[in-house]
Amino acid sequence: MDKPLKQAIRASFERAAPDYDAAAVLQKEVARRLDERLEMMKLAPATVLDAGCGTGFGIPLLRARFPAARMLAVDLAHGMLRETLARHGHPEGWRGLLSRLAPHASRLAPVCADLERLPLKADSVDLLWSNLTLQWMGDLEATFKGLHRVVRPEGLLMFSTFGPDTLKELRNAFAGLDDGHGHVNRFIDMHDIGDLLVHAGFTSPVMEMECLTLTYADLPAVLRDLKAIGAHTVLDRRRAGLMGKSAWRRLTENYERFRREGRLPATFEVIYGHAWAGRKDRLEDGRQVIEMKIPQRRRS
Repeated sequence: MDKPLKQAIRASFERAAPDYDAAAVLQKEVARRLDERLEMMKLAPATVLDAGCGTGFGIPLLRARFPAARMLAVDLAHGMLRETLARHGHPEGWRGLLSRLAPHASRLAPVCADLERLPLKADSVDLLWSNLTLQWMGDLEATFKGLHRVVRPEGLLMFSTFGPDTLKELRNAFAGLDDGHGHVNRFIDMHDIGDLLVHAGFTSPVMEMECLTLTYADLPAVLRDLKAIGAHTVLDRRRAGLMGKSAWRRLTENYERFRREGRLPATFEVIYGHAWAGRKDRLEDGRQVIEMKIPQRRRS
């Protein structure tokens, strides 16, 4: 992803951070469902990375499941990390006391970083957790390769992201304007995500999909929610100025066709996936390491 688009995403989430939790109903529900999928995994991770932590509502879930683990909270936006620390960190003066009373309670390390360029050592994380963040990556295969680099052999990647049918009502409503602008982000099919995981070095990927629908009184309410969670369009063809009255009227009329039982739907195709790091028999430049056993000569 080019620098201006990355900066636009960062700025969007910086602005959204203070009020993010109030609007992040879907994100919290998906985090809960993602956590339920960890029930099937036999894990005792020493280090857990929350990749794209937002305001940190995944931290209590991960702490409850892995109380002895050290938590790394990574996000592109400083504002999100500030909210995470305010909710789930501890003031500096309390850390000494907490380390004696509850040794694992203060083990939360914030890292402001781009997931496409993780500043972490290789093989330093046991569990990679990412809830509704990967859809913002410009190069998902490069992101998966970076995640594979930092996860230890036999470590696990567990994630959720959005699929192609996400916001299909809004996309169809905008398509009726025929103005040449890109208004709604495009999302990757889960089968393609599975292929990218394998190309990045992960093994045994498992993918699931479900559609969740939120309902709203009107179109402005839909757009307010998207703005509140930082979900602005970041396509190259996005509109630079405000929409005119005529275009807004047509957009509203187009969306109204989807109204059911007095409410406007907003569909989100949620993809859940996990994959294992497996044995790491490749170097970072892609060369494969082959272990050779040389038989010993028998002495006569």
